[in-house]
Amino acid sequence: MRSNGILSSVGVLAACVASTNALVPLWSRCGGEGWTGETECVEGAYCKVLNQWWSSCERVPVTECTTFGPYVDPNSQTDGLNSFAVRRGKYFGTAGDWIYDDVMNCTWARIASDPSEFGSITPGNSQKWDTTESSQGSFNYADSDQIVAWALKYGKKIRGHALVWHSQLPSWVSTGSWNATTLKAVVENHVTQVATHFKGKMFHWDVVNEAFNEDGTFRDSIFYQILGESYIEIALRAAAAADPAAKLYINDYNVEGVNAKSTALLNLFKRLKAAGVPVHGLGLQGHLISGQVPTDIEANLNRMAAAGAEIAITELDIRMNVPPANQTAADAQLAKDYETVTKACKVTGRCVGITVWNFTDKNSWVPSVFAGQGDALPWDKNFQKKPAYYAIARTLKP
Repeated sequence: MRSNGILSSVGVLAACVASTNALVPLWSRCGGEGWTGETECVEGAYCKVLNQWWSSCERVPVTECTTFGPYVDPNSQTDGLNSFAVRRGKYFGTAGDWIYDDVMNCTWARIASDPSEFGSITPGNSQKWDTTESSQGSFNYADSDQIVAWALKYGKKIRGHALVWHSQLPSWVSTGSWNATTLKAVVENHVTQVATHFKGKMFHWDVVNEAFNEDGTFRDSIFYQILGESYIEIALRAAAAADPAAKLYINDYNVEGVNAKSTALLNLFKRLKAAGVPVHGLGLQGHLISGQVPTDIEANLNRMAAAGAEIAITELDIRMNVPPANQTAADAQLAKDYETVTKACKVTGRCVGITVWNFTDKNSWVPSVFAGQGDALPWDKNFQKKPAYYAIARTLKP
């Protein structure tokens, strides 16, 4: 799914360039080959070189947090979202990264490391193509290795994310002169290298991310332009060969309810299964709007389960307009929305778990992409539990 980092720069780029001597906002471009805009970042950020073509304003690193709470057995009666989920045969997870203000923030780390709250973690950006293979054939796992090592140290399962995606691609992929033979080799090599590097450490892989348009047609990515639908099978087979123990997922957004896009995703899964392609699950991202959660989410999960798909809610957040006209009413609606999504997974046997896309409003990607919206997560900016948290807990609690 969308980055809480580099991707958000696109939406603010024009404003940065147009402002004379303006400070570059967090996560926005500040340098790289051909860049003529501003290079000085806002307070608390610095211009980090990501590759030859792109530098981005990143948060100034803080001292790594090394003090965490005591280990808590997730199978105990300790109250927490994951401990409740585990007793229902599911998991509750979060997303985060070493390269942003996540693990290095002690408060964040203490909550995220608590297995009673979170049993899994998804690296938000550090396993994406622009980070792992910014230059063809040159692989870099420094950032992703750190978050994976941290997660394993604290007993987390890890959802690998994401091997093939149209976005956050290095330019050598997105603008390359490919034919079917050469691009197939590039996809196979990238998937094989990355999945092999993390072999045995991921329990899920988002192998293909966001393959569809809203009307159910295939997205016109570089992969689809050259390889057609076959790029999905190519990626899945390469991932299965490289990391055979991991469950392989196709992941997308706006597929939570019954609509053209979710139907296309389901039909793709059926075709792949019928052809003997190794695919196990469908990831429903869950980037939703408060008050607009699909009312047929349970029906949608049930039809996916009936087709033999394992289902995961992979990137859940539910945004609202901020500040709301009535905070109490807004909190109540958000709690109701989280209850709806959680209940749908709870009652669907093949829904294996829920991941929130980070857990605190402090680190949410939403405000940087959706102007005037935010407050999308179960913890607020001060790491306090919101009514939404307690709605999830009540729904999951046996």
